[in-house]
Amino acid sequence: MSQRNAYFRIHVKEEGTFLQIIPAQPGGKALEIAEVTAYLERCGCKEFNLKELNQAIMIPHETEVYVGNIYPLQVNEEMTIRISLDKMNAYCRFYPSSEGGTQVTVKEILSDLAMKGITNGIRQEEILHFMNDKEYCTDYVFAMGKMPVHGKDAKIEYFFNTNLNLKPKYNEDGSVDYRELNVISHVNAGDLLARVIKEDPGRPGSDIYGKDVLPRTVKKMKLEYGNNIRLSEDGTEIYSEVTGHASLVNDKVFVSDVYEVPADVDNSTGNINYLGNVTIKGNVKGGFSVIAKGDVIVEGVVENALIQAGGQIIVKRGIHGMTKGILRAEGNIMCKFIENATVISGGYVETDSILHSRVSAATEIHVKGKNGFITGGVIQAGNLVEAQTIGSDMGASTRIEVGVEPEKKARFMELQKFIQQENKAISQIRPILMNYSEKLANGETLTKEIIQYIEQLTQAMKAKQEEVEAVQDEYAQLHTILLHNNNARVQVSKTIYTGVTICISEVSLVMKENRDHCQLAKNQGEIIISTL
Repeated sequence: MSQRNAYFRIHVKEEGTFLQIIPAQPGGKALEIAEVTAYLERCGCKEFNLKELNQAIMIPHETEVYVGNIYPLQVNEEMTIRISLDKMNAYCRFYPSSEGGTQVTVKEILSDLAMKGITNGIRQEEILHFMNDKEYCTDYVFAMGKMPVHGKDAKIEYFFNTNLNLKPKYNEDGSVDYRELNVISHVNAGDLLARVIKEDPGRPGSDIYGKDVLPRTVKKMKLEYGNNIRLSEDGTEIYSEVTGHASLVNDKVFVSDVYEVPADVDNSTGNINYLGNVTIKGNVKGGFSVIAKGDVIVEGVVENALIQAGGQIIVKRGIHGMTKGILRAEGNIMCKFIENATVISGGYVETDSILHSRVSAATEIHVKGKNGFITGGVIQAGNLVEAQTIGSDMGASTRIEVGVEPEKKARFMELQKFIQQENKAISQIRPILMNYSEKLANGETLTKEIIQYIEQLTQAMKAKQEEVEAVQDEYAQLHTILLHNNNARVQVSKTIYTGVTICISEVSLVMKENRDHCQLAKNQGEIIISTL
Protein backbone atom coordinates (compact mmCIF):
# COMPACT_ATOMS: atom_id res chain seq x y z
CA MET A 1 0.00 0.00 0.00
CA SER A 2 2.04 2.96 -1.24
CA GLN A 3 1.33 6.66 -0.79
CA ARG A 4 -0.66 6.19 2.44
CA ASN A 5 -0.31 9.00 4.95
CA ALA A 6 1.18 8.54 8.38
CA TYR A 7 -1.40 8.08 11.14
CA PHE A 8 -1.73 7.20 14.83
CA ARG A 9 -3.99 5.30 17.21
CA ILE A 10 -4.61 5.23 20.95
CA HIS A 11 -3.28 2.16 22.75
CA VAL A 12 -4.66 1.73 26.28
CA LYS A 13 -2.56 -0.42 28.63
CA GLU A 14 -2.67 -1.12 32.35
CA GLU A 15 0.35 1.07 32.94
CA GLY A 16 -1.15 3.99 31.00
CA THR A 17 -2.26 5.33 27.64
CA PHE A 18 0.14 5.36 24.68
CA LEU A 19 -0.02 6.77 21.19
CA GLN A 20 0.98 4.31 18.50
CA ILE A 21 2.48 6.16 15.52
CA ILE A 22 2.55 4.51 12.09
CA PRO A 23 4.84 6.33 9.58
CA ALA A 24 3.83 7.26 6.05
CA GLN A 25 4.27 4.89 3.13
CA PRO A 26 6.33 6.09 0.13
CA GLY A 27 4.62 9.15 -1.33
CA GLY A 28 2.38 9.66 1.70
CA LYS A 29 2.30 12.71 3.97
CA ALA A 30 4.00 12.89 7.36
CA LEU A 31 2.11 13.83 10.51
CA GLU A 32 1.82 17.39 11.74
CA ILE A 33 2.27 17.95 15.46
CA ALA A 34 -0.71 20.32 15.67
CA GLU A 35 -3.09 17.62 14.40
CA VAL A 36 -1.73 15.06 16.87
CA THR A 37 -1.95 17.34 19.92
CA ALA A 38 -5.47 18.50 19.01
CA TYR A 39 -6.61 14.85 18.80
CA LEU A 40 -5.03 13.95 22.16
CA GLU A 41 -6.71 16.87 23.88
CA ARG A 42 -10.08 15.79 22.46
CA CYS A 43 -9.44 12.31 23.91
CA GLY A 44 -8.54 13.69 27.34
CA CYS A 45 -4.83 12.77 27.05
CA LYS A 46 -3.23 15.94 28.35
CA GLU A 47 -0.13 14.59 30.08
CA PHE A 48 1.97 14.18 26.95
CA ASN A 49 5.43 15.66 26.59
CA LEU A 50 5.40 17.91 23.53
CA LYS A 51 9.10 17.49 22.85
CA GLU A 52 8.97 13.68 23.05
CA LEU A 53 5.83 13.60 20.92
CA ASN A 54 7.40 15.82 18.29
CA GLN A 55 10.47 13.56 18.17
CA ALA A 56 8.32 10.43 17.93
CA ILE A 57 6.42 11.54 14.82
CA MET A 58 9.76 12.11 13.07
CA ILE A 59 10.91 8.48 13.58
CA PRO A 60 10.71 6.56 10.26
CA HIS A 61 9.38 3.37 11.83
CA GLU A 62 6.42 2.43 14.03
CA THR A 63 6.79 3.59 17.61
CA GLU A 64 4.83 4.40 20.80
CA VAL A 65 4.94 7.36 23.16
CA TYR A 66 3.25 7.84 26.55
CA VAL A 67 0.46 10.43 26.41
CA GLY A 68 -1.39 10.16 29.74
CA ASN A 69 -3.79 7.82 31.47
CA ILE A 70 -7.42 7.34 30.39
CA TYR A 71 -7.52 3.71 31.51
CA PRO A 72 -9.88 1.82 31.40
CA LEU A 73 -11.80 3.90 28.79
CA GLN A 74 -11.71 3.03 25.10
CA VAL A 75 -11.54 5.39 22.11
CA ASN A 76 -13.93 5.02 19.20
CA GLU A 77 -13.17 5.67 15.53
CA GLU A 78 -13.62 9.40 14.91
CA MET A 79 -14.55 11.55 11.92
CA THR A 80 -13.90 15.31 11.66
CA ILE A 81 -15.46 17.58 9.06
CA ARG A 82 -13.81 20.61 7.51
CA ILE A 83 -15.68 22.89 5.11
CA SER A 84 -13.85 24.74 2.32
CA LEU A 85 -14.02 28.52 2.41
CA ASP A 86 -16.23 28.60 -0.68
CA LYS A 87 -18.58 26.00 0.90
CA MET A 88 -18.21 23.80 -2.16
CA ASN A 89 -16.42 20.86 -0.49
CA ALA A 90 -16.76 18.92 2.76
CA TYR A 91 -13.45 17.30 3.74
CA CYS A 92 -13.83 14.36 6.13
CA ARG A 93 -10.85 12.98 8.05
CA PHE A 94 -10.77 9.82 10.13
CA TYR A 95 -8.85 8.64 13.19
CA PRO A 96 -8.77 4.94 14.19
CA SER A 97 -10.28 3.48 17.34
CA SER A 98 -8.31 1.91 20.13
CA GLU A 99 -8.62 -1.82 20.64
CA GLY A 100 -12.25 -2.61 21.41
CA GLY A 101 -13.52 0.76 20.22
CA THR A 102 -16.50 1.06 17.84
CA GLN A 103 -16.25 1.80 14.12
CA VAL A 104 -17.99 4.58 12.23
CA THR A 105 -20.87 3.40 10.05
CA VAL A 106 -22.21 4.82 6.77
CA LYS A 107 -25.37 5.84 8.60
CA GLU A 108 -23.34 7.76 11.19
CA ILE A 109 -21.33 9.51 8.45
CA LEU A 110 -24.49 10.66 6.71
CA SER A 111 -26.00 11.70 10.03
CA ASP A 112 -22.93 13.77 10.97
CA LEU A 113 -23.00 15.49 7.60
CA ALA A 114 -26.70 16.24 8.01
CA MET A 115 -26.07 17.61 11.52
CA LYS A 116 -23.73 20.12 9.87
CA GLY A 117 -26.45 21.06 7.40
CA ILE A 118 -24.63 19.36 4.51
CA THR A 119 -27.38 17.95 2.30
CA ASN A 120 -26.28 18.64 -1.27
CA GLY A 121 -23.74 16.82 -3.44
CA ILE A 122 -23.25 13.82 -1.11
CA ARG A 123 -20.70 11.46 -2.70
CA GLN A 124 -21.95 7.98 -1.82
CA GLU A 125 -19.25 6.22 -3.84
CA GLU A 126 -16.49 8.07 -1.99
CA ILE A 127 -18.03 7.08 1.36
CA LEU A 128 -18.17 3.42 0.30
CA HIS A 129 -14.59 3.66 -0.95
CA PHE A 130 -13.49 4.72 2.53
CA MET A 131 -15.50 1.96 4.21
CA ASN A 132 -13.90 -0.69 1.95
CA ASP A 133 -10.33 0.62 2.16
CA LYS A 134 -9.81 2.90 5.15
CA GLU A 135 -6.99 5.42 5.19
CA TYR A 136 -6.53 7.53 8.30
CA CYS A 137 -5.27 11.11 8.63
CA THR A 138 -6.35 11.52 5.01
CA ASP A 139 -8.91 13.93 3.59
CA TYR A 140 -11.95 12.45 1.83
CA VAL A 141 -14.35 14.71 -0.08
CA PHE A 142 -17.75 13.35 0.97
CA ALA A 143 -19.79 16.27 -0.36
CA MET A 144 -19.12 18.44 -3.38
CA GLY A 145 -21.16 21.38 -4.63
CA LYS A 146 -21.99 22.11 -8.23
CA MET A 147 -19.91 24.92 -9.70
CA PRO A 148 -21.77 27.69 -11.54
CA VAL A 149 -21.41 28.06 -15.30
CA HIS A 150 -19.92 31.48 -15.88
CA GLY A 151 -21.33 33.58 -18.67
CA LYS A 152 -19.66 35.94 -21.10
CA ASP A 153 -19.24 39.69 -21.06
CA ALA A 154 -20.95 41.79 -23.65
CA LYS A 155 -18.71 43.10 -26.41
CA ILE A 156 -18.86 45.66 -29.18
CA GLU A 157 -17.87 45.13 -32.81
CA TYR A 158 -16.73 48.21 -34.73
CA PHE A 159 -17.10 48.46 -38.50
CA PHE A 160 -14.67 51.30 -39.12
CA ASN A 161 -10.94 51.52 -38.61
CA THR A 162 -10.18 51.98 -34.90
CA ASN A 163 -6.44 51.29 -35.36
CA LEU A 164 -4.73 54.64 -35.71
CA ASN A 165 -1.26 53.16 -36.10
CA LEU A 166 -0.91 54.59 -39.61
CA LYS A 167 2.19 56.23 -41.11
CA PRO A 168 2.41 59.53 -43.02
CA LYS A 169 3.39 59.70 -46.68
CA TYR A 170 7.08 60.13 -47.58
CA ASN A 171 8.15 62.26 -50.55
CA GLU A 172 10.86 61.16 -52.99
CA ASP A 173 13.46 63.41 -51.29
CA GLY A 174 12.86 61.71 -47.92
CA SER A 175 10.79 64.46 -46.37
CA VAL A 176 7.42 63.79 -44.78
CA ASP A 177 4.26 65.17 -46.36
CA TYR A 178 2.19 66.15 -43.32
CA ARG A 179 -0.64 67.30 -45.59
CA GLU A 180 -1.24 63.71 -46.74
CA LEU A 181 -1.43 61.78 -43.50
CA ASN A 182 -4.08 59.22 -44.44
CA VAL A 183 -5.13 58.76 -40.81
CA ILE A 184 -8.89 59.39 -41.13
CA SER A 185 -11.54 56.65 -41.19
CA HIS A 186 -13.99 57.83 -43.84
CA VAL A 187 -17.66 56.81 -43.57
CA ASN A 188 -20.72 57.42 -45.72
CA ALA A 189 -24.26 58.27 -44.62
CA GLY A 190 -26.07 55.07 -43.64
CA ASP A 191 -22.89 53.09 -42.87
CA LEU A 192 -23.05 50.65 -39.94
CA LEU A 193 -20.57 51.89 -37.34
CA ALA A 194 -20.85 49.44 -34.43
CA ARG A 195 -22.88 46.58 -33.03
CA VAL A 196 -23.19 45.39 -29.41
CA ILE A 197 -23.29 41.63 -28.73
CA LYS A 198 -25.18 41.26 -25.48
CA GLU A 199 -23.89 39.49 -22.42
CA ASP A 200 -24.55 35.81 -21.48
CA PRO A 201 -25.45 35.74 -17.75
CA GLY A 202 -24.43 32.06 -17.24
CA ARG A 203 -26.11 29.54 -14.90
CA PRO A 204 -25.97 29.26 -11.09
CA GLY A 205 -24.53 26.31 -9.19
CA SER A 206 -25.10 25.21 -5.59
CA ASP A 207 -22.93 24.66 -2.54
CA ILE A 208 -22.97 21.67 -0.17
CA TYR A 209 -25.69 23.35 1.90
CA GLY A 210 -27.98 23.51 -1.12
CA LYS A 211 -27.67 27.27 -1.46
CA ASP A 212 -27.34 28.83 -4.90
CA VAL A 213 -23.87 29.87 -6.03
CA LEU A 214 -24.23 32.62 -8.58
CA PRO A 215 -21.94 32.91 -11.60
CA ARG A 216 -19.61 35.89 -11.74
CA THR A 217 -21.21 39.16 -12.70
CA VAL A 218 -20.83 39.72 -16.41
CA LYS A 219 -20.05 43.06 -17.95
CA LYS A 220 -22.90 44.78 -19.70
CA MET A 221 -22.15 47.23 -22.46
CA LYS A 222 -24.06 49.81 -24.40
CA LEU A 223 -23.20 51.82 -27.45
CA GLU A 224 -21.81 55.28 -26.65
CA TYR A 225 -21.91 57.83 -29.45
CA GLY A 226 -21.96 61.52 -30.30
CA ASN A 227 -23.87 63.64 -32.82
CA ASN A 228 -24.65 62.65 -36.41
CA ILE A 229 -25.28 59.03 -35.41
CA ARG A 230 -28.53 57.00 -35.39
CA LEU A 231 -29.38 54.15 -33.01
CA SER A 232 -31.31 51.11 -34.32
CA GLU A 233 -34.78 50.32 -32.89
CA ASP A 234 -33.52 47.36 -30.86
CA GLY A 235 -30.63 49.43 -29.48
CA THR A 236 -27.90 47.06 -30.72
CA GLU A 237 -26.50 48.99 -33.72
CA ILE A 238 -25.49 52.54 -34.62
CA TYR A 239 -25.32 54.12 -38.09
CA SER A 240 -23.74 57.27 -39.48
CA GLU A 241 -26.23 59.95 -40.50
CA VAL A 242 -23.68 61.93 -42.52
CA THR A 243 -20.70 61.40 -44.79
CA GLY A 244 -17.51 62.24 -42.96
CA HIS A 245 -15.00 60.45 -40.75
CA ALA A 246 -15.43 58.28 -37.67
CA SER A 247 -13.22 57.99 -34.62
CA LEU A 248 -13.28 56.04 -31.36
CA VAL A 249 -12.40 58.10 -28.28
CA ASN A 250 -12.56 56.46 -24.85
CA ASP A 251 -15.05 53.88 -26.20
CA LYS A 252 -17.32 56.58 -27.62
CA VAL A 253 -17.97 56.83 -31.37
CA PHE A 254 -17.79 60.23 -33.05
CA VAL A 255 -18.62 61.17 -36.65
CA SER A 256 -17.42 64.50 -38.11
CA ASP A 257 -17.32 66.01 -34.63
CA VAL A 258 -14.54 68.55 -35.14
CA TYR A 259 -13.92 71.85 -33.31
CA GLU A 260 -12.05 74.19 -35.63
CA VAL A 261 -10.00 77.20 -34.55
CA PRO A 262 -9.64 79.42 -37.65
CA ALA A 263 -6.48 81.24 -36.46
CA ASP A 264 -4.10 81.08 -33.46
CA VAL A 265 -4.79 79.76 -29.99
CA ASP A 266 -4.03 82.88 -28.00
CA ASN A 267 -5.77 85.51 -25.89
CA SER A 268 -8.59 85.68 -28.40
CA THR A 269 -9.55 82.04 -27.81
CA GLY A 270 -8.19 81.19 -24.38
CA ASN A 271 -7.44 77.57 -23.47
CA ILE A 272 -9.37 74.89 -25.34
CA ASN A 273 -10.88 71.82 -23.69
CA TYR A 274 -13.04 69.77 -26.05
CA LEU A 275 -14.63 66.29 -26.00
CA GLY A 276 -13.96 65.51 -29.66
CA ASN A 277 -11.32 66.37 -32.29
CA VAL A 278 -9.69 69.80 -32.57
CA THR A 279 -8.19 71.43 -35.67
CA ILE A 280 -6.17 74.63 -35.29
CA LYS A 281 -5.47 76.54 -38.50
CA GLY A 282 -2.79 78.78 -36.93
CA ASN A 283 -0.27 78.49 -34.08
CA VAL A 284 -0.58 77.64 -30.39
CA LYS A 285 1.00 80.49 -28.47
CA GLY A 286 3.10 80.13 -25.33
CA GLY A 287 1.31 79.56 -22.05
CA PHE A 288 -1.91 78.21 -23.59
CA SER A 289 -3.28 74.66 -23.57
CA VAL A 290 -5.32 72.53 -25.95
CA ILE A 291 -6.90 69.42 -24.39
CA ALA A 292 -9.06 67.11 -26.51
CA LYS A 293 -10.60 63.68 -26.07
CA GLY A 294 -9.94 62.99 -29.76
CA ASP A 295 -7.22 64.10 -32.20
CA VAL A 296 -5.48 67.50 -32.26
CA ILE A 297 -4.18 68.89 -35.57
CA VAL A 298 -2.13 72.11 -35.55
CA GLU A 299 -1.42 73.63 -38.95
CA GLY A 300 1.21 76.02 -37.53
CA VAL A 301 3.80 76.02 -34.73
CA VAL A 302 3.43 75.08 -31.05
CA GLU A 303 5.36 77.28 -28.65
CA ASN A 304 5.84 76.66 -24.90
CA ALA A 305 2.27 75.36 -24.66
CA LEU A 306 0.50 72.15 -23.64
CA ILE A 307 -1.20 69.93 -26.23
CA GLN A 308 -2.95 66.86 -24.80
CA ALA A 309 -5.03 64.40 -26.83
CA GLY A 310 -6.92 61.18 -26.24
CA GLY A 311 -6.14 60.32 -29.87
CA GLN A 312 -3.30 61.56 -32.10
CA ILE A 313 -1.39 64.86 -32.24
CA ILE A 314 -0.24 66.29 -35.56
CA VAL A 315 1.84 69.48 -35.57
CA LYS A 316 2.64 70.35 -39.17
CA ARG A 317 5.28 73.01 -38.47
CA GLY A 318 6.86 71.70 -35.26
CA ILE A 319 7.25 72.72 -31.61
CA HIS A 320 9.59 75.36 -30.10
CA GLY A 321 9.09 74.22 -26.52
CA MET A 322 11.47 76.64 -24.72
CA THR A 323 11.89 73.80 -22.12
CA LYS A 324 8.19 74.12 -21.14
CA GLY A 325 6.28 72.92 -24.21
CA ILE A 326 4.53 69.54 -23.90
CA LEU A 327 2.86 67.23 -26.42
CA ARG A 328 1.07 64.30 -24.76
CA ALA A 329 -1.11 61.83 -26.71
CA GLU A 330 -2.61 58.42 -26.08
CA GLY A 331 -2.09 57.75 -29.79
CA ASN A 332 0.67 58.69 -32.23
CA ILE A 333 2.46 62.05 -32.47
CA MET A 334 3.61 63.51 -35.80
CA CYS A 335 5.52 66.78 -35.55
CA LYS A 336 7.71 68.56 -38.14
CA PHE A 337 10.46 69.14 -35.57
CA ILE A 338 10.85 68.91 -31.78
CA GLU A 339 13.00 71.49 -30.01
CA ASN A 340 13.44 71.96 -26.23
CA ALA A 341 10.15 70.16 -25.51
CA THR A 342 8.67 67.14 -23.77
CA VAL A 343 6.83 64.70 -26.04
CA ILE A 344 4.97 61.62 -24.71
CA SER A 345 3.22 59.24 -27.10
CA GLY A 346 1.12 56.14 -26.47
CA GLY A 347 1.96 55.01 -30.03
CA TYR A 348 4.85 56.12 -32.27
CA VAL A 349 6.55 59.49 -32.83
CA GLU A 350 7.35 60.73 -36.34
CA THR A 351 9.51 63.86 -36.78
CA ASP A 352 12.20 65.47 -38.91
CA SER A 353 14.54 66.35 -36.00
CA ILE A 354 14.84 66.33 -32.20
CA LEU A 355 16.94 68.91 -30.36
CA HIS A 356 17.54 68.94 -26.58
CA SER A 357 14.20 67.33 -25.77
CA ARG A 358 12.72 64.47 -23.77
CA VAL A 359 10.75 62.23 -26.12
CA SER A 360 9.09 58.92 -25.22
CA ALA A 361 6.96 56.56 -27.31
CA ALA A 362 5.32 53.25 -26.47
CA THR A 363 6.45 51.72 -29.77
CA GLU A 364 8.80 53.57 -32.16
CA ILE A 365 10.49 56.91 -32.79
CA HIS A 366 11.28 57.77 -36.41
CA VAL A 367 13.55 60.74 -37.21
CA LYS A 368 13.95 60.32 -40.94
CA GLY A 369 13.20 63.60 -42.72
CA LYS A 370 15.68 65.86 -44.55
CA ASN A 371 17.57 66.63 -41.33
CA GLY A 372 16.97 63.40 -39.43
CA PHE A 373 19.07 64.23 -36.35
CA ILE A 374 18.73 63.64 -32.61
CA THR A 375 20.94 65.96 -30.59
CA GLY A 376 20.80 66.20 -26.81
CA GLY A 377 18.10 65.03 -24.40
CA VAL A 378 16.61 61.65 -23.52
CA ILE A 379 14.83 59.54 -26.13
CA GLN A 380 12.80 56.49 -25.03
CA ALA A 381 10.91 53.94 -27.17
CA GLY A 382 9.50 50.49 -26.64
CA ASN A 383 10.93 48.90 -29.80
CA LEU A 384 12.86 51.17 -32.15
CA VAL A 385 14.63 54.51 -32.47
CA GLU A 386 15.84 55.33 -35.98
CA ALA A 387 17.56 58.48 -37.19
CA GLN A 388 20.14 59.69 -39.66
CA THR A 389 22.36 61.21 -36.97
CA ILE A 390 22.47 60.76 -33.18
CA GLY A 391 24.56 63.04 -30.94
CA SER A 392 26.94 65.70 -32.24
CA ASP A 393 30.65 66.44 -32.55
CA MET A 394 30.12 69.09 -29.86
CA GLY A 395 29.40 66.35 -27.32
CA ALA A 396 25.79 67.22 -26.47
CA SER A 397 24.55 64.81 -23.77
CA THR A 398 22.29 62.37 -25.64
CA ARG A 399 20.70 59.23 -24.19
CA ILE A 400 18.70 56.67 -26.20
CA GLU A 401 16.63 54.01 -24.39
CA VAL A 402 14.76 51.14 -26.09
CA GLY A 403 13.52 47.70 -25.10
CA VAL A 404 10.43 48.31 -23.04
CA GLU A 405 7.62 50.85 -23.01
CA PRO A 406 8.68 53.84 -20.87
CA GLU A 407 5.63 53.51 -18.60
CA LYS A 408 6.32 49.79 -18.07
CA LYS A 409 9.96 50.44 -17.24
CA ALA A 410 8.99 53.10 -14.69
CA ARG A 411 6.47 50.68 -13.17
CA PHE A 412 9.11 47.92 -13.01
CA MET A 413 11.52 50.18 -11.11
CA GLU A 414 8.73 51.19 -8.73
CA LEU A 415 7.77 47.54 -8.01
CA GLN A 416 11.41 46.50 -7.63
CA LYS A 417 12.01 49.14 -4.97
CA PHE A 418 8.78 48.21 -3.14
CA ILE A 419 9.55 44.46 -3.11
CA GLN A 420 13.10 45.07 -1.87
CA GLN A 421 11.86 47.24 0.99
CA GLU A 422 9.15 44.78 2.06
CA ASN A 423 11.47 41.73 1.84
CA LYS A 424 14.03 43.57 3.97
CA ALA A 425 11.37 44.19 6.63
CA ILE A 426 10.26 40.52 6.48
CA SER A 427 13.87 39.31 6.87
CA GLN A 428 14.15 41.43 10.03
CA ILE A 429 10.96 39.99 11.55
CA ARG A 430 11.50 36.29 10.70
CA PRO A 431 14.53 35.57 13.00
CA ILE A 432 12.70 37.17 15.94
CA LEU A 433 9.71 34.84 15.46
CA MET A 434 12.00 31.81 15.01
CA ASN A 435 13.77 32.63 18.26
CA TYR A 436 10.50 32.74 20.22
CA SER A 437 9.29 29.57 18.47
CA GLU A 438 12.39 27.71 19.67
CA LYS A 439 11.77 28.92 23.20
CA LEU A 440 8.22 27.59 23.10
CA ALA A 441 9.40 24.24 21.72
CA ASN A 442 11.87 23.98 24.62
CA GLY A 443 9.02 24.45 27.08
CA GLU A 444 9.79 28.02 28.13
CA THR A 445 6.87 30.11 29.40
CA LEU A 446 6.38 33.49 27.78
CA THR A 447 4.71 36.51 29.34
CA LYS A 448 1.39 37.83 28.08
CA GLU A 449 3.13 40.95 26.75
CA ILE A 450 5.63 38.90 24.73
CA ILE A 451 2.84 36.72 23.31
CA GLN A 452 0.99 39.88 22.20
CA TYR A 453 4.21 41.16 20.67
CA ILE A 454 4.68 37.87 18.77
CA GLU A 455 1.12 38.07 17.46
CA GLN A 456 1.69 41.64 16.26
CA LEU A 457 4.92 40.65 14.51
CA THR A 458 3.23 37.64 12.89
CA GLN A 459 0.37 39.77 11.58
CA ALA A 460 2.79 42.41 10.30
CA MET A 461 4.91 39.81 8.47
CA LYS A 462 1.82 38.15 6.98
CA ALA A 463 0.52 41.51 5.73
CA LYS A 464 3.86 42.32 4.10
CA GLN A 465 4.08 38.86 2.52
CA GLU A 466 0.57 39.30 1.08
CA GLU A 467 1.49 42.73 -0.29
CA VAL A 468 4.59 41.33 -1.98
CA GLU A 469 2.66 38.34 -3.33
CA ALA A 470 -0.03 40.65 -4.76
CA VAL A 471 2.49 42.40 -7.05
CA GLN A 472 4.81 39.44 -7.73
CA ASP A 473 3.11 38.34 -10.96
CA GLU A 474 3.14 41.86 -12.40
CA TYR A 475 6.79 42.28 -11.40
CA ALA A 476 7.75 38.93 -12.97
CA GLN A 477 5.96 39.77 -16.23
CA LEU A 478 7.67 43.16 -16.47
CA HIS A 479 11.02 41.57 -15.60
CA THR A 480 10.56 39.01 -18.37
CA ILE A 481 9.74 41.75 -20.86
CA LEU A 482 12.81 43.70 -19.76
CA LEU A 483 15.14 40.69 -20.04
CA HIS A 484 13.84 39.01 -23.16
CA ASN A 485 12.88 41.80 -25.54
CA ASN A 486 15.54 41.00 -28.12
CA ASN A 487 13.80 42.83 -30.97
CA ALA A 488 14.52 46.33 -29.67
CA ARG A 489 17.12 48.26 -31.65
CA VAL A 490 18.61 51.62 -32.59
CA GLN A 491 19.26 52.31 -36.28
CA VAL A 492 21.52 55.08 -37.60
CA SER A 493 21.63 55.69 -41.35
CA LYS A 494 24.53 58.21 -41.13
CA THR A 495 26.51 58.81 -37.90
CA ILE A 496 26.24 58.13 -34.17
CA TYR A 497 28.76 60.24 -32.25
CA THR A 498 31.14 59.56 -29.37
CA GLY A 499 29.57 60.05 -25.94
CA VAL A 500 26.04 58.97 -26.86
CA THR A 501 24.59 56.58 -24.26
CA ILE A 502 22.55 53.64 -25.58
CA CYS A 503 20.34 51.58 -23.23
CA ILE A 504 18.61 48.43 -24.53
CA SER A 505 16.41 46.85 -21.84
CA GLU A 506 18.77 46.45 -18.84
CA VAL A 507 22.07 46.82 -20.78
CA SER A 508 23.83 50.11 -21.52
CA LEU A 509 26.73 51.27 -23.69
CA VAL A 510 28.55 54.59 -24.07
CA MET A 511 29.87 55.16 -27.58
CA LYS A 512 33.69 55.34 -27.51
CA GLU A 513 34.01 56.36 -31.14
CA ASN A 514 31.93 57.64 -34.03
CA ARG A 515 30.19 54.92 -36.06
CA ASP A 516 28.45 55.22 -39.43
CA HIS A 517 25.54 53.31 -41.00
CA CYS A 518 25.00 50.97 -38.08
CA GLN A 519 22.43 49.18 -35.94
CA LEU A 520 22.66 48.60 -32.18
CA ALA A 521 20.79 45.63 -30.68
CA LYS A 522 21.02 43.34 -27.64
CA ASN A 523 22.43 39.85 -28.10
CA GLN A 524 23.24 37.43 -25.27
CA GLY A 525 23.23 40.13 -22.61
CA GLU A 526 25.30 42.79 -24.38
CA ILE A 527 24.83 45.50 -27.01
CA ILE A 528 26.17 44.53 -30.43
CA ILE A 529 26.92 47.10 -33.15
CA SER A 530 26.49 45.88 -36.71
CA THR A 531 26.72 47.58 -40.08
CA LEU A 532 23.50 48.39 -41.92
